[in-house]
Amino acid sequence: MADSKREIERKYEATTDTRLPDLRKAAGVAAVVHRGVSELDAVYYDTPDLRLAADSLTLRRRSGGSDAGWHLKFPVAPGVRDEIQAPPAGALPPDLAALLRSRLRDAEVVPVVRLLTTRDVHHLTDAQGGLLAELSVDEVCAERLTEGGGPTAAWTEIEVELADDADPALLDAVEKRLRKAGVRPAASASKLARALEETAGEPRPAPTAQRKRPAPVTAGDHVLAYARRQAEAIVTLDPAVRRDLPDSVHRMRVATRRLRSAFKTYRAVLDRTVTDPVGDELKWLATELGAGRDHEVLEARLRADLGGVPRTLLLGPATARLDVWSAAHGTASRERVLAALDGERYLALLEALDALLADPPLRPSAGRAPGEVLPRAVLKEYDRLAARVARAFGQPPGHDRDVATHEARKAAKRARYAAEAARPALGKPARKFAKRMKAVQSVLGDHQDSVVARATLRGLAVQAHAAGETAFTWGLLYGEEEAAAADRERELPEVWARASRPRLRSALKG
Repeated sequence: MADSKREIERKYEATTDTRLPDLRKAAGVAAVVHRGVSELDAVYYDTPDLRLAADSLTLRRRSGGSDAGWHLKFPVAPGVRDEIQAPPAGALPPDLAALLRSRLRDAEVVPVVRLLTTRDVHHLTDAQGGLLAELSVDEVCAERLTEGGGPTAAWTEIEVELADDADPALLDAVEKRLRKAGVRPAASASKLARALEETAGEPRPAPTAQRKRPAPVTAGDHVLAYARRQAEAIVTLDPAVRRDLPDSVHRMRVATRRLRSAFKTYRAVLDRTVTDPVGDELKWLATELGAGRDHEVLEARLRADLGGVPRTLLLGPATARLDVWSAAHGTASRERVLAALDGERYLALLEALDALLADPPLRPSAGRAPGEVLPRAVLKEYDRLAARVARAFGQPPGHDRDVATHEARKAAKRARYAAEAARPALGKPARKFAKRMKAVQSVLGDHQDSVVARATLRGLAVQAHAAGETAFTWGLLYGEEEAAAADRERELPEVWARASRPRLRSALKG
């Protein structure tokens, strides 16, 4: 994977006559060191319909300066972006192309804007000479790249970028001095955004997160708004999964499950003959992602279990054996996830979601008031959960109860998602209902995690025994997991009683 860094910066309006104030008066700054002037030449790439810019992504190839090459930037928060860098190859490097796959699909990127920048660089340092931030005064000339030549624009701006590991409060101190000197924050979030705005005959598309849709009114409006949020989350989280960022696989998997659950729960709103095939593909994607996520959860649980064993009871090379197991299964799981995201089936799913949401298969109930349609769907999921909980209670301890409890867990998750989808329309009752369903799901989930952990612990014990090692520690952990599952089974009736109080049902109906 290409090099990656977190970029934290602020931009300010300036002119060729703007003079920098004495920034040594900014808290923490001991010196301002002039580092000279450099010439930068950057070509920015996008699809002809500017779909990267619409999501505030930046893709460029730059020459000049200390970091020449390809740069891909993802927004994290206002003023914060993750920048992935690759060498200045002629074509878009495969690593960067993969990170854009969920947005580009089969589209090609083409040059859209060229920026020529004269950069005057200053380093803000502390009393020990350590770098705190880099301030540059940039004189920019932008050209829209169209056949025969396009419009141009020019401006001057000040950019202050925080150094690695520096305190973000420094940016506030610097901004205070700049504002006192009459310098104001820039209106555009990036040079590319400003270039597109000033060289275009019409406004460019707003970023996905900022696109304004009419406020939901009908039941169909609310269900579609929820579905669109989950579909957008899948696309947005794709590069995070490829970069192996913490919790990214889990979040992407949850988005696929929420979307599939919405299609099933709100079948009175969306025609299931259209949504079921898409739901089947979402189930496939969730399964592929699950290979990575389930390993993460299981490894964390086993390491916590092993970490709690007294040293006197930690017999044999248990930690080393767990390391070997983790490396083998972790690598295989990640390879499976990446193979799914790189496959044609995944792209077909994204296209199918786009088509479905662009022309949703609405049923007559979609046009009705949300209070007439959504509570009925949520309570239907509750009744489904209640039946499964009763079935689990009726099973003797052992395999059959474990299976029944796992089925109840899946139903609790679906009931929770149903209430979360309805929350914008139903308000507090739906929020409270979802909270209670989450509590049930948590108990059932911990029980299921114990079931999976015990199966793995048994396998590790068998491997240890076959290698001539003692299996004592694995047996000890197996017993502890068995006790943990029993605790969850004893806890479930009380948690379920709180979740099934009649007043919650009546509040949701009302």
